[in-house]
Amino acid sequence: MTKPLKQIHLAAHFPGVNNTTVWSDPRAGSHIEFSSFAHFARTAERAKFDFLFLAEGLRLREQGGKIYDLDVVGRPDTFTVLAALAAVTDHLGLTGTINSTFNEPYEVARQFASLDHLSGGRSAWNVVTSWDAFTGENFRRGGFLPQEERYSRAKEFLATANELFDSWRGDEILADQETGRFLADAKAGAFVHTGAHFDIHGRFNVPRSPQGRPVVFQAGDSDEGREFAAKEADAIFSRHGTLAAGQAFYTDVKARLPKYGRGRDQLLILPAATFALADTDAEAEELAREVRRQQVSGATALKHLEFVWNRDLSAYDPDGPLPDIDPDVGGDHISQGRAQVRMYRDPVATAREWRELAAANQWSIRDLVIHTGNRQNFVGSPATIARSLNDFVQADASDGFILVPHTTPTGLDEFADKVVPLLQEQGVFRTEYEGTTLRDHLGLAHPDGIRDERAAS
Repeated sequence: MTKPLKQIHLAAHFPGVNNTTVWSDPRAGSHIEFSSFAHFARTAERAKFDFLFLAEGLRLREQGGKIYDLDVVGRPDTFTVLAALAAVTDHLGLTGTINSTFNEPYEVARQFASLDHLSGGRSAWNVVTSWDAFTGENFRRGGFLPQEERYSRAKEFLATANELFDSWRGDEILADQETGRFLADAKAGAFVHTGAHFDIHGRFNVPRSPQGRPVVFQAGDSDEGREFAAKEADAIFSRHGTLAAGQAFYTDVKARLPKYGRGRDQLLILPAATFALADTDAEAEELAREVRRQQVSGATALKHLEFVWNRDLSAYDPDGPLPDIDPDVGGDHISQGRAQVRMYRDPVATAREWRELAAANQWSIRDLVIHTGNRQNFVGSPATIARSLNDFVQADASDGFILVPHTTPTGLDEFADKVVPLLQEQGVFRTEYEGTTLRDHLGLAHPDGIRDERAAS
């Protein structure tokens, strides 16, 4: 019996603080002006994408005590942007990264419930933690939470938020048919939570929203993060972009679901994916090489090397050889607010490996960073990329992709116009939205036992 084709889920990632955006491209626009967000969201909705994904940056990154100015240096508030986008879109899901370390459950639950009302049931929450005291200083909490406790707080944070969402039930809401106002009985919104991280009680003041709860995303890749996702999340924003790594991750996480009474279709795996699209495969390959060189300028290459060496390398020639000195493994790190710092657990071993690679290939510092950094996941003509995307999903390496273009806000336009129609022709991607909420788009059930009476009437 032929296995039915899986439907591909597609989403669009508006890049935040990143090393992906090619700022030298004349098409690169503002990451602050609302017109950029609006264009990006409208393109994603025109292509019938599931959702837009908005990252968050709680502190400007620094290197050597100075603002790191080689990528975006600002980020407007996530909820403000998503609420504004709700007014210029009708179907597109609106996903925001909101930190569980430096916020409080009541305020976050209230914001997401409000966004879900404003958007008609299209909100989603990417639950993240923060491990560094550097970011915490913005909240007068620098170092207040040991790294090993971040998931403990995240789990209780999400559980507490769900208690607040669930404190309004459908049978507690009465609608005045003449005025359209909602009335509630004495039980509505009442909550009590006592735990290791939160001890709160009171009354939640936002009625039940169209989805009941926002869709929950999780992005951690550790064993603890995978377990958290298997138990609590609706989707994972993963980083595994190759077929073999994607299949291994997919198999591992899906296998964890039964212990929590969940089926394979109750958790979607959606890796981030970049692409280089051109009329022919050869042109796309050339474009990919050009984009990589634009993404890694000489200054960027030196800064990237400093992540590992933990030294000021500004005196080195980026087109010259790698430093022959070893990384400084003592004292404070030269880079603050950067996830990359954690990627190199053994800087001395990494430096040795990189020197050997550079020597064997006659690479300069810049060449090394270009070749060892992230590459485009999909490169080719529209037909090639459509086929590759579909092959990846049908091989159970993912359930779809969150696309990250290298220019914003127009970097998604060509994909929407040339690749999406091919996926639709193959019958693996929708031609129209079939529901109204993000849970509908993702094929996810509403929370058990919870029903929005207004949506049903």
